[in-house]
Amino acid sequence: MQPLEVNDDELDVEQDHELNASDRCDACGAQAYIRVTLSTGQLYFCAHHGNENKPKLESIALDWHDETEKLLAR
Repeated sequence: MQPLEVNDDELDVEQDHELNASDRCDACGAQAYIRVTLSTGQLYFCAHHGNENKPKLESIALDWHDETEKLLAR
């Protein structure tokens, strides 16, 4: 299986995308507040699973987009 190639233009568009209710956590299906961009693609996490996986992914992440502050605004 070959790794997914990420186009820089596509990456810029995705990084500008604000997360919303249709973005779901890859681990549990809850609303995603964290988007992690890796060389092979992107992962979406709720706050809980993002914090749980951060130590493992932080060193290989190209971008760590965190919108968990939205949880405090409610």
